[in-house]
Amino acid sequence: MPLTLEESAKLSNDILLQGVIETIIKESPVLQRLPFIEIVGNSLTYNQEKTLPGIDFYDVGDTWVESTPTFEQKTATLKIMGGDADVDNFIKSTRSNVQDLEAAVIELKAKALKDKFEDSFIYGDAAANPKQFDGLRKLIDTATAGSQVIAMGATGATLTLAKLDELIDAVKGGKPDILLMSRRSRRKLNALVRAVGGMVESDRDRWGNFVQFWDGVPIGVSDWILDTHVLADSVETDTTGGACSTIYAIQAGEGGLSGLTAPGGITAERIGSLESKDATRTRVKWYVSLALFSSVKAGALIGVQD
Repeated sequence: MPLTLEESAKLSNDILLQGVIETIIKESPVLQRLPFIEIVGNSLTYNQEKTLPGIDFYDVGDTWVESTPTFEQKTATLKIMGGDADVDNFIKSTRSNVQDLEAAVIELKAKALKDKFEDSFIYGDAAANPKQFDGLRKLIDTATAGSQVIAMGATGATLTLAKLDELIDAVKGGKPDILLMSRRSRRKLNALVRAVGGMVESDRDRWGNFVQFWDGVPIGVSDWILDTHVLADSVETDTTGGACSTIYAIQAGEGGLSGLTAPGGITAERIGSLESKDATRTRVKWYVSLALFSSVKAGALIGVQD
């Protein structure tokens, strides 16, 4: 059964690790909602659901026609993310009366881990860099026309509320769990709603942050979604050199988009004293990947312009 990082942190007795996880999830709309499945081994091969089986009506004595869903076999491989946090022993001992310097340094490393994950969550491409996992852009395949890729025109156009509704409807089996967009796209959405005399619904999450909703779906703002994509013939051809952005609609869970992680999830490993310098080291690492178990559980609205 998949668990969110917040839930998995409750199972750990490591105070340092709990602090690391709390640091990254309270600032990330993705990690607040994305569940993770622990897998044994370094990869997971799964059948991605493509189409549902058909159902028909029959008369008495009719020959029944067999119909099965279609699948495509996929493999997600765990990738190694992490970094070392070194704390100089002299600085630590002379400044410990001001703050716990080691904890502060590790917290910054945890934020860097979160930033790297969120960037790869969108733009990860194992074909271009085998050290990465495939992100949303590759899993949905915005470079190929399909039912889950909705374009704002052949080369992009200004966002409309109708197209945003079309994106939500593209996710089957229930509403998306999140609409993920850039800050520019969020500003444009607010402007469109104000122009018709309305306001986007909002509420506070458990960390006190304001969360906006469109059609009951939480809006997540990602600083890693670029506003420089290029479209040609209603598909994305590049991520730089243009003026377009993408909005993603995701249904999270074991039947939709889920994270994959090795047992234990994120770890904060104390390496200890270093030989080459008077410092102590803590290694923050994560064996992680993404899997989209059903292609109809995620969609992308591409070519979004201001």
